[in-house]
Amino acid sequence: MQDGILIGEGVVLDSRPASFATRAVGALLDVLATVTLGFVTLVVVLGTTLDRLSAQWGNTLVIVLLVTFLVALPVTVETLSRGRSLGKLATGLRVVRDDGGPVRFRHALVRALVGVFELWLTFGSVAVITSLANARGKRLGDLLAGTYSVRVRGARGWERPLVMPPDLAAWAHSADIRRLPDGLALRARQVLDRAPRLAPSSRARLTDELAGQVEAHVAPGPPSGTPPEAFLHAVLHERRDRELVRGRAERERATHQAEVLHRLPYGVSDPRA
Repeated sequence: MQDGILIGEGVVLDSRPASFATRAVGALLDVLATVTLGFVTLVVVLGTTLDRLSAQWGNTLVIVLLVTFLVALPVTVETLSRGRSLGKLATGLRVVRDDGGPVRFRHALVRALVGVFELWLTFGSVAVITSLANARGKRLGDLLAGTYSVRVRGARGWERPLVMPPDLAAWAHSADIRRLPDGLALRARQVLDRAPRLAPSSRARLTDELAGQVEAHVAPGPPSGTPPEAFLHAVLHERRDRELVRGRAERERATHQAEVLHRLPYGVSDPRA
């Protein structure tokens, strides 16, 4: 069975954890872009304001710029792009959650904060050691955030779309669908996609087995007599729709926060923070 990733837009990509070399190239491109943009900004800002600032305010401005480029900028980019920075876009990579879903603000924040230590303060040495020792190539920030990088370039989508059974729609909308274990949602989606090509006995056995595993994470359970395949369609369809809603809300919130911070004068924090 092929490995794959279900992203928040409802598109499934046949992908595997990215190789160390590809991740290294992507990270290097991100570092070069950050250093270049940060240096240019620092030169322009200090060149136009240094003569009007005291030494204390000059140091404060440098710290604000460092926080902006090492934390705020990567968090904003990863949140808005659903896990694709400039380097990852160039190398065909995406950061996803351990369950294959799209990263959100908190995942990006943890990765960026830990990245200050393992990527910048240690010149990437901690990230290299951790990545080489992990089967999925996770760096320390990925381990703490519950994420990893996958290769998505050239991937294809599902052949059979998810369909919400009309008689299960009301139940699915009100059900508590907890986070599924790593790979369970993906296995269920793959079986549903292949179902028409499976032998009837294999189709019934696989869908019944997966429905039993998924039902342990859904409350209340489906109405009595619900076919396992219909139950899986309903849960995955509702899960995808909720991801879309959360993703849109987080992108709007991140955009609004970036606009607010952009309008604030240097050294003044958001009063609502």
